Amino acid sequence: MMKINFKRFIQVAGIIDQSEADLVTKFGVGFIGFPLRLPVNKEDLTETSAAEIIRSMSSTVKAVLITYLSRADDIVKFTEELGTDIVQLHGEIKIDELKKLKAYNSRLSIIKSLVIKHNNADKLKNDIFLTQQLVDAFITDTYDPSTGASGATGKTHDWQISREFVEISEKPVILAGGLNPRNVYDAILQVKPAGVDVHSGVEDPDGRKDAELVKLFVDEAVRGFDTLGY
Repeated sequence: MMKINFKRFIQVAGIIDQSEADLVTKFGVGFIGFPLRLPVNKEDLTETSAAEIIRSMSSTVKAVLITYLSRADDIVKFTEELGTDIVQLHGEIKIDELKKLKAYNSRLSIIKSLVIKHNNADKLKNDIFLTQQLVDAFITDTYDPSTGASGATGKTHDWQISREFVEISEKPVILAGGLNPRNVYDAILQVKPAGVDVHSGVEDPDGRKDAELVKLFVDEAVRGFDTLGY
């Protein structure tokens, strides 16, 4: 598998079933994120269902395992079980494990999360410097202190912080955290990320992906990338 081009990356995470996978694909989403084995939030679907959906996906759409696993051998085994070569590391992972991960599977594309909390921007900048040679991209997100969740919180953060990450990182930075069709265009113009990710921001009150919201999110993201000349 060729390495991923993260420019104009648009990911929808947290699909529930095959029909939602078909829905988001229909509107031009290039990446579908599967959050599994979560420490806080409940999984959207079973690992068996995720693997079945991934097997059915066309070559134009890529599956991303979103995981909090921190051991390289566990991560590689899980990606192989699901049938994907892209992993988004959303928990804490040691440098040595990142090195092992690269050594285990050179085809693996690694996205490392930068979860923004109160007053941790300097730590995250240091994380970028320490790990950017071991990953293929970074993704920001917003911590929710009320639940302890560090993903799918529906909360935004100070976009200036993410903008600073974009400016210092040698690797692409994907913006996530509270994005929706109403704010994604402005977010792209302010942050200048390589790509964007959305989870709850395109869901209806029942937690299902909404066709109109997905279409509008993609349209607004594309408009933002076009405005930046990507």
